[in-house]
Amino acid sequence: MKSLLLATLLLPAAFTAEVPAIHTIQSPITRVVIVRLKNKTDILEGLKQAVAREKIKNAVFISGFGSVTSYQTHVVGNTTFPPKDTFTKESGPFDILTVSGMVLDGKVHAHITLSTPTKALGGHLEPDTSVFTFATITLGILSDAADLTKVDDYNWR
Repeated sequence: MKSLLLATLLLPAAFTAEVPAIHTIQSPITRVVIVRLKNKTDILEGLKQAVAREKIKNAVFISGFGSVTSYQTHVVGNTTFPPKDTFTKESGPFDILTVSGMVLDGKVHAHITLSTPTKALGGHLEPDTSVFTFATITLGILSDAADLTKVDDYNWR
C-alpha cells in the first residue's frame, strides 16, 4: 500500500489513472472540407490557415494527393520515453501518396507519405514541405463536442 501511495505521488496524473488499452470516440462527420494548395505553398502552413478560415476544431484527414518539390518530416527515433524526433529534409520531385492525421482542438497533426520511382517515405509533416503541381487534402469535420484530448497524448499510457 505504501508503494502504491508513493507511486501516486511521484507519477503524473496520466500515469496513475487506469488507461484503457483500447479507447474509442464516436462523432458524426458534420461536413467535408476540401483544401487545395497551389504551387510553392507550404503544406503545413496552408492546412493551418484552412483550419482557421473554416473554424475547424476537430477533423479527420480523409485523403491527400498531389506533388512536392521538397519536404521535411520527423519520425520517432528511439524506443524509450520520452520519444525523440529524427528529422529528414530533402529536395526533388515527390508524389504525395497520402496525407493522414487529425485536427485536434484546432491543432493540425498531419503525417505524409511520399514516393519517387524508387522509394516511398514519410513521417510527421513539418514546415518546408512545398507544393509542386498542387496538393488536395480532404478533411472530415467532426463535432466540436468530441473529446479528442487524449488522442495524441503519449503520456496517457
